[in-house]
Amino acid sequence: MRITKYGHACVRLEHAGVSLVVDPGLFADAEVLAGADAVLITHEHPDHYQPELLRTSSAAIYTIDAVATKIRAEIPEAVDRLHVVAPGDVLDLGLRVEVFGEQHAVIHPDLPRFFNSGYLFDLGGSTVFHPGDALDLPKCTVDVLMVPSSAPWLRSADAVDFARAVGAPTNLAIHDRVYTEFGHGVLDTQMKALLGSEQRYLRVPDGTDLD
Repeated sequence: MRITKYGHACVRLEHAGVSLVVDPGLFADAEVLAGADAVLITHEHPDHYQPELLRTSSAAIYTIDAVATKIRAEIPEAVDRLHVVAPGDVLDLGLRVEVFGEQHAVIHPDLPRFFNSGYLFDLGGSTVFHPGDALDLPKCTVDVLMVPSSAPWLRSADAVDFARAVGAPTNLAIHDRVYTEFGHGVLDTQMKALLGSEQRYLRVPDGTDLD
């Protein structure tokens, strides 16, 4: 099992010869898609979805209908490799993937909400959850949680409580381009103080594997 954190919310998962990429957005580059078997996109915001990157790859694309509509308009040449998913779907991409959740977290009550789906991956018996921009809880045991660490819709208390509620032994920070390094230092201190000894929280540089 190999988990590599790329820019912001982009993660590459590899196991048993299968390579899956989640949310190659604004802060990722084409490197993350090299040799990928499939790309999964949680929602349409540009820090998670970049049509220019998808043009560099021939990988199958799995995403919700709202993003699929944008892909049909912006990357018509990719339609033949586009697959629409919905909450509760279970996908066989060489690795088992379950689709969770339906809406983006509330940014502000006066702003429209977007659709969003998280993805639960089974990497040889180890479960990995990428929630996208939401704090929906998967109804199962999670071994590795991709925990959002900074966002206009997220307080540090929300991130801590989400990690606590999921209860994963390993929590890898994603969505990390909003805070300064000082801000991430504050969150790191809070996470380590409040999660306890049975849950670890870590943030790694782009292109780094989770150990």
